Parts: sequence; C-alpha cells; structure tokens
Amino acid sequence: MGFLRRVFLTGTVLCTALSAVAPARAENLDDLAPYKMIRSLQYVQDTVALGDHSAMEMQRFLLSTIDERLRTGESALFDDPRNVDAALVYAMSGGNPETLEVLIRKDVDGHFDSRLTDALRSYLSGRGTQSVKSLAEIFPEYKHSRVGPYLALVSANSVMRKDPALALTYFDWARLVAPGTIVEEAALRRSIYIASEAGWIDKSMVYANRYARRYLRSPYASQFADLFVKLAVDHYGAIKEDDILELLSFMDVPRRREVYLRMARLAAISGKNKLASLAAERAQVLSGDGESVPKVLADLYSGLASVPSGDVAAAMESIIAIPDDKLSAKDRALKAAARAVAEEVLREPAAKAEADVATPIEAEDAAREGLSEAELADRAMDLRAGGEETPVAAIEPEQEKKEQPEKADIDPAFDTFVSSGRSKLDEIDALLKGEGS
Repeated sequence: MGFLRRVFLTGTVLCTALSAVAPARAENLDDLAPYKMIRSLQYVQDTVALGDHSAMEMQRFLLSTIDERLRTGESALFDDPRNVDAALVYAMSGGNPETLEVLIRKDVDGHFDSRLTDALRSYLSGRGTQSVKSLAEIFPEYKHSRVGPYLALVSANSVMRKDPALALTYFDWARLVAPGTIVEEAALRRSIYIASEAGWIDKSMVYANRYARRYLRSPYASQFADLFVKLAVDHYGAIKEDDILELLSFMDVPRRREVYLRMARLAAISGKNKLASLAAERAQVLSGDGESVPKVLADLYSGLASVPSGDVAAAMESIIAIPDDKLSAKDRALKAAARAVAEEVLREPAAKAEADVATPIEAEDAAREGLSEAELADRAMDLRAGGEETPVAAIEPEQEKKEQPEKADIDPAFDTFVSSGRSKLDEIDALLKGEGS
C-alpha cells in the first residue's frame, strides 16, 4: 500500500510540475522553483531505469528546461536551500556542467558550499582523482542530505580504481538510501564491475543477481549483460553452470538467448572451449523455428570451440557452411580466422626432399678413390707434420662445439610450412585485433 501511495504521489507531483512547465516557459519560468522541477526529473529518471523507455524524451526535455531555469534565475532564488540542493543534484544527474560554473560565478551571497562545488567541478571536468580527499572529507557531512545518494555515486566513481573496497561502501550507501531509483541501478551496475575486476567473485554474483531481479528493463541493461558475460567467462570454474542458470532465469527467452550468444562468442575467443560449446548449445535450444540469425551465430561459435578438438575436419565443414550474409563484419572475421586455423591444422607438410649434394664424408671418400695405400699413408703423415695449413677452427674442436653448437639439419619443406603457419597466425591476429566482449 505504501508503494502504491508513493507512486501515486510522485505521479501527481510529475503531472503538476509538467502542467506548470508550459505556462511557466511563457513567463520566463519565473514562478517555478528548481526543486520542484528536480522532483519531476528524478521521477522520470527512475521510471526510465525501471523500463519505461518512452520517458527518455521527457528526461531530455526536463534537463534542458531546468538548465534554463537555473541560469536565468535571480540570486535570491537560492535563498531557499532546497534550490541549492536542486542545482547540485542537477549537476550530478547528467546536467550541463557549465551551468554549475555559471551559478558559482553569480553566487555573491555564499549560498553554495565552495568545498563541495570545487570537488564537483574537478570531478565533472574529468579530474576526479584530484577531488578524492575533499569528497572523503565532505561526504560524512552530506550523506543524510538531499544530495547524499548522488554524492555517494560521485565519491565512489572517484576512488573506484585506487580503492575498490571504499568505492563499494559508497555504492552500498547509495543503494541503501535510494532503493528503486536510477541511483540504485547505477550503483549496482558499477559494483559488479568493481568486484569483478578486484576478483571478488561472490560479491560480483550477489550484485549481479540483485540487478537481474530489478533492472533488466533499464536502458543500461545491455551494459549489465556485457559485465556478466565477462564475469562468467573470466571466472568460469569459480562460477558454476548452476549460478549462470539461476541468474538467467530472471530473463525472458530472447534476453537469455542473447546473453548465451555473447557468452559463447567471448568464450570461443578466450579459449574457454567447454563454456563456448555449452553456451552455444543453450542458444541453439532457445532459438525459434523462424529465427535463423541466432542459430547461425550459435553454429559459428560452436564451430569455433570445436576447432581445437580432435574432429577438426567436421568443425571446418560446419564453419564453411555458415552463410556470410547472416554474419556481422566482426563475426565474418571470426569465421575467416577459424577457417584459417583449421586449414593450417589439417594441411600436411611436404615430404622431405632428397639431398642433391654429396656430404663432406662422401666427398672425402671420393677424393681417396684411386690412391694406393702408400699415397694414403703419405697424405696422413703430411697432415700430422703440418704439411698443410691447419684451419683455425680445427685447433680446439671440442671447445668449438661448446661455443658454436652445431645446428640441426632443417628440412626446407618443414621450414616453409612453419613460415606459412606463422604468416597465417599474423593474419588471424589482425582479424581479431580489437576483439573483446
């Protein structure tokens, strides 16, 4: 009952605010308080996060309207602390950062806390690491205020690379004080990334399950899918098949199939062949009779995973049979790479060529032919007596062997085969350059 009442009240606020926007624009927005407009923006953004994508156009409209109201408002407008908070929330909610600069320049009465505005200016201008210390000092003071949830997001983003554990505490606070909002959606999505990068697999899965239960219809759910796919592939083994099935159970069939396809693709590229085959099989099962593209992709990724197996010939046949017109440019590159690998695996090196020249021993034997025993003995005596100049390399043959190891006789055909294989691998690397999830 409380939830329905909240929805009704916020909807009423939205309707009231929006009905006031049109006449207010005719009156230069002089009669509409920024904090009321921010309430409408928050409601619309939360609606978008929960899956109403049609509200995105209204979100853009409200952002531009609030921007104009803040820029044109008189200084006395910010005598009301609620409007000061509204300006800060606007800046942290995707608003124009230049508007905050305008408000600070016009703030001759000291309505804005310079510590907070300086930290936000650094963050919004891309210098978040410079604002870490000041945000850490300011956050305890503002955590229970109207800007608290947004400030928690900003603080977490500024420290997530240097101190992931601290970032998670900020995100957890944001989720605690703003459940069911776009703030919680962003906090959960970024928490998955932080925990995964830090190797905290159990935490990652907890965050991922919470996101899947609440925000699968968010416009940012595709980012979540990529995060989960990378998590599952990178840590397959620690994450079991049952864990994957449990999370995907919250999705409808098309979403589940899409995740399996992404998982099969990344797993095949990453060499996780067992997972690639499993995900491809799941995607094939979830493909309907009239849906050719998902099945084609599943066949491709399954074939990729089968190339390193014993039955390379069958894998190559299935890959060749996949029509190129059903594949994207990147998947066509994957197909070409897999085909090149399979061809190199199946190609046999040429037979060893016969040597065309006589070996040194054979040449020496030929030189001895026709000589009498006396002549052979004289020749041997001449060598021992130094009758012929002794090559420098023959002075210490054992040492020479140690310093200059004798190279193995390399089969020219094999050398050609290796060079060709290396060239193919270089081509494959070029095809896969930039490939990721």
